Amino acid sequence: MEQVVAGLFPNKTLKPRHAHLLAVNDASGNLIDQAIVIYYRGPSSYTGEDVLEIQAHGGPAVLQMIIDRCLEIGRSIGLRQAQPGEFSQRAFLNGRMDLAQAEGVADLIEASNQAAARAAARSMQGVFSQKISAINEKLIELRAYIEATIDFPEEEIDFIEDGHVNDKVEEIAGDLEELSQTAMRGKVLRDGLTVILVGSPNVGKSSLMNAVAGEEVAIVTDIAGTTRDRIVHTVNLDGFTVNLIDTAGIRSTNDKVEQIGIERTLKSVEDADVVVHLTSADQANQDAEREAMKLIRPRLREGVVFLKVKNKIDLVKEIPQDEVISVSALTGQGMNSFIEKLKEISGMTDGVQGEFLARSRHLDCIARALEHINQIRGGAVGRSIGLDIAAEELRLAGQVLGEIVGQTLADDLLGMIFSKFCIGK
Repeated sequence: MEQVVAGLFPNKTLKPRHAHLLAVNDASGNLIDQAIVIYYRGPSSYTGEDVLEIQAHGGPAVLQMIIDRCLEIGRSIGLRQAQPGEFSQRAFLNGRMDLAQAEGVADLIEASNQAAARAAARSMQGVFSQKISAINEKLIELRAYIEATIDFPEEEIDFIEDGHVNDKVEEIAGDLEELSQTAMRGKVLRDGLTVILVGSPNVGKSSLMNAVAGEEVAIVTDIAGTTRDRIVHTVNLDGFTVNLIDTAGIRSTNDKVEQIGIERTLKSVEDADVVVHLTSADQANQDAEREAMKLIRPRLREGVVFLKVKNKIDLVKEIPQDEVISVSALTGQGMNSFIEKLKEISGMTDGVQGEFLARSRHLDCIARALEHINQIRGGAVGRSIGLDIAAEELRLAGQVLGEIVGQTLADDLLGMIFSKFCIGK
């Protein structure tokens, strides 16, 4: 960096973290621009490395001339233009921020409304990371007690004998469930709630989509297999965004076009926040429903909300009295209950705002961590559940949570995350 500074501003001494008004000249000494120049000496910089910031008057021609001059001076030391997200990636790798905070930077830049911007700023400041850290500390502490008992079995540890371990497991599970709800609000605020409608052909998926959207988004006929490809439509429900996906009816078929549509449907199931399994209240084709579920079930990811909905209740005399939501997309009966359920799932009820922004990968990590905790939840650790099993599940839960802040992520996944940042950050 010193070579670049000396080449751009010969005979000038730049005081770190102070603004200087300096001329930026080309190789022939001709003026390119008068700029504000600030030199940040590492580690007291955004990336933790030496950084030279040049604030020019703007305009693509002027900026490109300054960039070209910097590259010309720094060619001998391998100076190059940054890749998308490279500044934030370097800040992460140098310990200036964790991965959740770095993602908060990108989310702040991309925020489309004030609520999302405020939540992204809180993520960038570390609100999400602090919650992860607090839960991880509890996991580590509990695991330490359990492993001490394994290592020193002759010692009586009241913490184990009195059932305090089980209480701590319940406490951690409750923390993860609460964090999952908060993260869902953050995810909905960032991306909207992705809801996919699946089921066998002719159960009314397109009709339900049109009813929620309030317009004729999808073609509706009585012919099974009308929808061949997925249809995505964004709906605003009382202030939060729902990305509705209507899909091809799932069944065995020799039609190559329909097969492609069904495979795209199943692929979309893997990425959805809510999978709505739609069936017909008149139970017209139960064999087709069972066939559809055989194909859907293996594609459901950990933590996805699976919602059963019965459509066409206008065709039956008695509405099913069970936990399944019953609607008629044709008459509108029961639609309010369905929409309220989506609001409940999103967590965006009663004007609640997200504390921080979250992504699908965060929700997936929290769900996986909770799954590990659930493996030892409800039993008696040290009796019906072995201490070694409990310790391992706690370790795995902590490892999964570490993925959120970048402690346990592979380099290729990190590269993929930062490649989606904008140039310059």
